[in-house]
Amino acid sequence: MSFRPSRRQTLKQAFAAVALTAMPSLASAAPRGGGGLEAARAVLKRRFGPRADKINLALASTASEKPWYAVRATGGELAISGDTPVALVRGAYAYLKEAGAAHVSWEGDRVALPARLPDADTGRVESPFAHRAYLNTCTYGYTTPWWGWERWSREIDWMAVHGVDMPLAMEGQEYVWRALWREFGLSEAELADYFSGAAFTPWHRMGNIEGYAAPLPTAWIDKKKDLQVRILGRMRDLGMTPILPAFGGYVPKAFAAKHPKAKIYRMRPWEGFHETYWLDPADPLFSKIAGRFLALYTKTYGGGTYYLADSFNEMLPPINADGADARDAAYGDGAANTAATKTKIEVDPALKAERLAAYGKAIYDSIRQSRPDAVWVMQGWLFGADSHFWDPAAISAYLSRVPDDRLMILDIGNDRYPAVWKNAKAFGGKPWIYGYVHNYGGSNPVYGDLDYYRTDIAALVANPDTGKLSGFGMFPEGLHNNSIVYEATYDLAWNGGGASTAAWLSSRSKARYGKTSPQLDAAMALLVQGAYSTRYWSSRWWKSKAGAYLFFKRPTATIGEFPGHPGDRVKLDAAVRALAALAPSYANEPLFVLDLVDATRQLASLEIDVRLQAAVAAYRKGDATAGDLARRKVEDLALAVDALLGVQPETLATWIDDARAYGDTPADKAAYVSNAKAQVTIWGGEGNLNDYASKAWQGLYRDFYLPRWGRFLDALKAAGTGVFDEAAVVKASVAWEKAWVAADVAYRRTPPADPVAGVTALIARIDRA
Repeated sequence: MSFRPSRRQTLKQAFAAVALTAMPSLASAAPRGGGGLEAARAVLKRRFGPRADKINLALASTASEKPWYAVRATGGELAISGDTPVALVRGAYAYLKEAGAAHVSWEGDRVALPARLPDADTGRVESPFAHRAYLNTCTYGYTTPWWGWERWSREIDWMAVHGVDMPLAMEGQEYVWRALWREFGLSEAELADYFSGAAFTPWHRMGNIEGYAAPLPTAWIDKKKDLQVRILGRMRDLGMTPILPAFGGYVPKAFAAKHPKAKIYRMRPWEGFHETYWLDPADPLFSKIAGRFLALYTKTYGGGTYYLADSFNEMLPPINADGADARDAAYGDGAANTAATKTKIEVDPALKAERLAAYGKAIYDSIRQSRPDAVWVMQGWLFGADSHFWDPAAISAYLSRVPDDRLMILDIGNDRYPAVWKNAKAFGGKPWIYGYVHNYGGSNPVYGDLDYYRTDIAALVANPDTGKLSGFGMFPEGLHNNSIVYEATYDLAWNGGGASTAAWLSSRSKARYGKTSPQLDAAMALLVQGAYSTRYWSSRWWKSKAGAYLFFKRPTATIGEFPGHPGDRVKLDAAVRALAALAPSYANEPLFVLDLVDATRQLASLEIDVRLQAAVAAYRKGDATAGDLARRKVEDLALAVDALLGVQPETLATWIDDARAYGDTPADKAAYVSNAKAQVTIWGGEGNLNDYASKAWQGLYRDFYLPRWGRFLDALKAAGTGVFDEAAVVKASVAWEKAWVAADVAYRRTPPADPVAGVTALIARIDRA
C-alpha cells in the first residue's frame, strides 16, 4: 500500500535561517558498503530536508565489534561520526529526536528543525548488538504486496534512522523460482497452477500452501524483480547486510509427479489447505535445485552472506520412513491448535536425532556449494510454536552438524515463547538474534509492553549465558500499527530510551507532537498502564477463532464464555479522556490526533465487545427487547468508530485501491483486489485462519464486521429459547463472507471533518452505552 504523508512533513521553520557548515573530518577512509557516506547523506536529506545536506558525516575506517556513533554540535554546526552508514543516520536521528526537532514513523513525519541546533556532545554511543534485524517473512504478505519503489524507499529510510542493518529482503524471488522450475521442466500451465496469489506468497515460499488464489500474474513477478534490484542496491549502499532467500526443500506437486523415484514427502494440509511436497535433502535433486536457485539468484540480484531457508515453518520434519509422522500430526502455534488437537505420532528418539542432524547438515551444504562463505539463517519460531516436537535434544541435533559460524538463528518470538533460547542453551554456540514478533497478521489492537522491553533487553545484555548472541530485532508480521513499540525497542537496542519509560515518553512526545507538558506526560503514563503494558495480545486466538476483538471474530453464541482482553480498561479509559482534554492544544499536530483516535477506537472496540456479549445473552434468554437495545448500542458504536477511522492513513478503501492500482490489466486488478479482500477477512483454507489478519479500519467495521454479526444476531433472535442451529448459521455466514470477497464494491476513504470532535462524540456514546 502507498504511504500517505502527514501534513506536517514540511519543516515549520525556514531552512535558510542558519547554515550548518562542515566541520573537520574525523576520518578520511573511503566509504564502505557501496555508496557509504553519500547514501547516508541522502537518507538525511530525504527525511529532514535540504539543511541536512550540511551535516558533516565522518565514517570510521573499519567497523567495530560494537556499532557506534558520536554526535557533536556546537555553534549551530553538527557533526556525526560512526562506524557504518547506518550508524551515521541513526546518530543524526537520535540527536534530532532528543532536540524535539524530528520524528519519523509509519503514520507520518514531524520535522521542525530550529533556527539554531542545540549544542551536544554525546561521546561514543555504542549498541550492545552487532546487528539490528527487521521484518518477518510474513510481512511480505500482510503489508508489502502492493508496494512500489516510493514506499520501499521510505521504509529503508525508516530502517536507517532506527539503526536497522539486517533486514529480511524477500521481494523478487518468484522471478528466480519461475526460471528455475522452467529449467526443471515445468510447463507454463503447471507454473500457473503452482504459484499462490500476491497476498499469500510468504506461506507459499515456506511450503505451507501451493496454488492458492492462483494464478500469480506474470506482471507482478516482473515488477517485484525490478523492485528487488532497487531495494538491494539501496540497502547495500547503506552498508546493510540483507538476508536473502534460499531453497528450503518444497517442490511443486507437478515436479513431484515428474520425479516418482525421488524421495519426496507429502506433507500435511496446513490449516485446511491441500498438502504440499518436500524433497528430502539426502536426495541428489535437493543439492541440484538449491545450487541452481542460488546461481540464478546471484546472477539476477548479486551475492550475499546471509541466506534464509525455513524448511519446517509449522510443518514437522518427516522422521519415519513413510513420512506419516509429518503428514498426519496436527501442530502449529499452540494457541490456535491446542494440545487436545495434536496427534501423538511415535518416532524412535535415536532415529529422530540422526534424521534431524542429517537434515540440518544437508540444508547448510546445499547453500555452501554455491556460496562458500554463506551463513544459513533460519527463523526460530518453530522451536516455540511446535515445542512438543522441538525439545532441547531435537534442536541440538538439528544444529549439530553445521559449523558454528555458518548458521544464524532468528529467535523471533520472545514475546510469545520467551524461553526458547534458554531451553536451547543459547543454540549451542551458534550466532543468534533475539527479538519479538509483536504484531501478528497485521492485525492492530493497541498494545505492547514498554516496561517489559526495557527490563527484558537489559537483562539479556547482562546475562552471561547468552552464548553467541549477535543482535536484536523486531520481526512483525505486519507493519503500520503501534509504532511506539518499534521506536522504543530500537532506541533500547542502541542503549537509548532514557533513564526510564516515563522520561522516554516525555522526550518522544516532544519530538512527535512538538511539545509536552506535565499533563500530557501523565496522560501518556496512563496510556502505557492501560494499553502498553501487555506483552502479547492473547485474545487474538480464542476457541480456535482468530480476530483482534470479539467483534472481529466469526460469530458464535458462546461469547459469554470469553475471559476478556488483556490490558487495564479503566486506565485506558482515563488515558483517552485525559488525551481528549488536551486535544485543543494539539489539534494542529496530526500525529497527536492520529494517536488519540487510535486509543479511542481501542476503548470503543472493547465496549462493542461488552455490548455484543449482552446482546447474545439477552437473545439466548428470549429477551428480545434487551437484545435489541444492546444490539443498537453495538451498531451505534461501530458506525461511529468507522466514521472516525477515516482520519487514519489506512482504510479498507486504501488497501483495495492500492491492490487495484498495482494491476496493469483488468484481470490482474481483479485478482489483486480479491487477494486483498480475502486476506483481511476469510484468509483461506478450512482451518482457523479466517479473521487472523483482521483490521481496525474504516470500511471493515461498517461493511464487514457489523453486517456479519447482524445476520448472526437475527438468527439468534429468531431462535429465542428454542434450538439454535449454530453450525447452520455459521455455514451461511461463511458463504456470505465469500460472497463479500467476490463482490465488486467500490469503497471510499472518508476522513471526518473534525476528528477531535468525533473523539468527544464517541466518548459520549461510550458513556451512554
